Amino acid sequence: MDILQLIDRLEELFNESRSIPLTRNVMVDEDRMLDIIDQMRIAIPEEVKRAQQLLGQRDRLLAQAQEEANRTLELARQKADQLIAREVVTQEAIRRAEQIVAQARAEAETIRADADAYAMNSLTQLQDELEQISKQVANGIRLLREELEKKNSKAL
Repeated sequence: MDILQLIDRLEELFNESRSIPLTRNVMVDEDRMLDIIDQMRIAIPEEVKRAQQLLGQRDRLLAQAQEEANRTLELARQKADQLIAREVVTQEAIRRAEQIVAQARAEAETIRADADAYAMNSLTQLQDELEQISKQVANGIRLLREELEKKNSKAL
């Protein structure tokens, strides 16, 4: 299950909970809340796996970009060698080869930058989601502790 759906379920549980009169506290169904928390524990590693997959995709994109750049460089070298063989067009061959190499490097750099931006955006988004979940879990724990402390102090 998606972590955001679990957060929605946790929020729904909170909204369905009965409030304790004259306080800002609510009574939460413990079993349902613990079930949601257990599901979150299972879902978070899935989110981490997704992030690792994104990093793997980024690495593959970088490798493909490098391979394409190498092929383009090789083609440029071959073309340059052919043009150099012809004395009349020697200068033109050098200029064109440099242009192709520069273009290949620019394309490779653009692909790398795009892959890095995509990975950074995905990881930042995942980090934000994990921080939000952590805050919500901490708030739930805090509320439960307060409720338990109130129950224990009333029992005494």
